[in-house]
Amino acid sequence: MLDTDIIERLLGVALERGGDYADVFCERRRAASFRLQSGQIHESGFSVTQGVGIRVIVGESAGYAFSDDLSFDALQRAARIASLIARERSAGARTVKVSNASVTPFYSTDRRAHAPSEQYVKLLERADVAARAFDPRISAVNATITDELQDVWIATSDGRFVHDRRPLISLGVQAVSTRNGDRAQGFVGDGGRTSIAFYEKRTPESIARDAALVSTTNLEAIPAPAGEMEMIVGNGGGGVLLHEAVGHGLESDFNRQGVSLYSGRVGERVASDLVTIYDDGNLHEERGSIGVDDEGTPGAHKVLVENGILRGYMQDYLNGKLMGAPSTGSGRRQSFRVMPQPRMCNTYMPNGNSTPEEIIASTKRGIYAKSFGGGQVEISRGDFVFMVAEGYLVENGKITAPVKNATIVGNGPDVMTKVVAVGNDLRLANRHYTCGKGGQYVPVGVGMPTVKISSITVGGSNVG
Repeated sequence: MLDTDIIERLLGVALERGGDYADVFCERRRAASFRLQSGQIHESGFSVTQGVGIRVIVGESAGYAFSDDLSFDALQRAARIASLIARERSAGARTVKVSNASVTPFYSTDRRAHAPSEQYVKLLERADVAARAFDPRISAVNATITDELQDVWIATSDGRFVHDRRPLISLGVQAVSTRNGDRAQGFVGDGGRTSIAFYEKRTPESIARDAALVSTTNLEAIPAPAGEMEMIVGNGGGGVLLHEAVGHGLESDFNRQGVSLYSGRVGERVASDLVTIYDDGNLHEERGSIGVDDEGTPGAHKVLVENGILRGYMQDYLNGKLMGAPSTGSGRRQSFRVMPQPRMCNTYMPNGNSTPEEIIASTKRGIYAKSFGGGQVEISRGDFVFMVAEGYLVENGKITAPVKNATIVGNGPDVMTKVVAVGNDLRLANRHYTCGKGGQYVPVGVGMPTVKISSITVGGSNVG
């Protein structure tokens, strides 16, 4: 997006007052989106966003400025604003040289354009027809598809210069069912860092039928019981619990600041010996995968917890530097307008040794949370609350009735000590998750096998 000599000049200007480090983040994002409601396309759009962010780091502090005006004068002003974080004025701009570094992508990088609009519209129409045909109780269908191509160029004052092209597509279907005044809904989405060709195998019909099944199942659901009981977390989508209740607490900024329950606990037991947790930036085509993070560091495989022992945190450049650790490729940002933060990529638990059937058979009375809806977590204490999007009673070793209005209340570190079985059916979830932190949103992946927790508090309307 910018010539190398301009990049080098901007880095020099950014460091003209001093500073330990500087980087330039260039972004161009082209996005297409379509929304279907009531059998018709209600919204469509195509956008192009581009700009440059410049950061200067001095000790524990960082100065940042951005511009969507790509003229050299505007970018030079941004670099000088970022440089004001440094107190010592030097003789002038420094000489910085960068050289291209190769990037190993974990997704197709040969995409240069979007598909014709009619192809996206056709996918949504097929989803609408399939959801309505699934069951006469389906009364409404909403479907969306978004497809974007993000190009980033990152140059650093230590000489790195990388480019990464990141595709991202997602198709989601919400099906609403009604019966005698009762109403229920189900949502399923899928996609990833791939192209529209993904939906030749994972068809819009299959996504729509899955959403309709969740909706009609919830329509038949009984009020969830309340109280302390066993819980089985379903594979795939259950990984949201892992992401929220544990993953955020392992991001390095919270630990450097001492506000996470995991602060200063590397090498200590933090979970059952059945629990291992990874975060990967390099899984093929997954939503959270990155060739390089938004600081130019390659995406990597991170062992966060191994057999219950905390092994490390997710590090970006600044927090890693201050903690005496290298970046783990976890510096991510929503756009050129904001600085990177340590963030998750694809967080998951690997396979264990139990079968899902064994886990269910071992459960006397509990909740099977197949997937979760909204939730929240308090980082400093690890306390969380989650809504169960699709859940079932488990009684005497068998899945019985679907339940509605179930909430799960617990503490992340405590729950991880109560893991008593891990299945052999690992699956990364339907790929539509977006993680929010500090006002920024980035695409992530989550996953896990079927997991049994010996005891958890379930909130419901049926006490007893």
